Amino acid sequence: MATKRTTLVLTAALAVALAGCAKKKPPVLPPAPVESGQTSTDPNAGGTSTGDVGGAIVPGSQADFLRSVSSNTVLFGLDMFDIDAEARTILDTQAQWLARYPNVRITIEGHADERGTREYNLALGDRRANAAKNYLAARGISAGRISTISYGKERPAALGSDEASYAQNRRAVTVTVN
Repeated sequence: MATKRTTLVLTAALAVALAGCAKKKPPVLPPAPVESGQTSTDPNAGGTSTGDVGGAIVPGSQADFLRSVSSNTVLFGLDMFDIDAEARTILDTQAQWLARYPNVRITIEGHADERGTREYNLALGDRRANAAKNYLAARGISAGRISTISYGKERPAALGSDEASYAQNRRAVTVTVN
């Protein structure tokens, strides 16, 4: 009886120990952003769409957003996240478009160049995305319509290790969600 109980306890302890060593799933990244002019998924399948239906651009869609604003991208200086005059002009056109479509939600993606640690660049991308969000909120766009995400240096717009590439990668990109 004592050996059965000991065997049972040891078996249970071994099972618990092995369960603790199980592989954990890697974090899942959201899908890559859709380039302008490219369709993402079938709108009837419940996915996202660029808004180009049969050659016509649907009002309030990502395609309409890209057509209507001066740019969907705000660029930043090295290790900076402040909104300069050029960024204000871009964000003002975005705020005007968002005011016309009050049901459209957006995500602002923060990015950094490849220099610096992963953690630093994620934090910098977050500050850049939030700076753009705060500017739009100050222009009357409900902060509840705006989500932010930081990709750090993980999704460069330009490949290369030169200042021209770095300058293109220090950015915040606005993407419509609806």
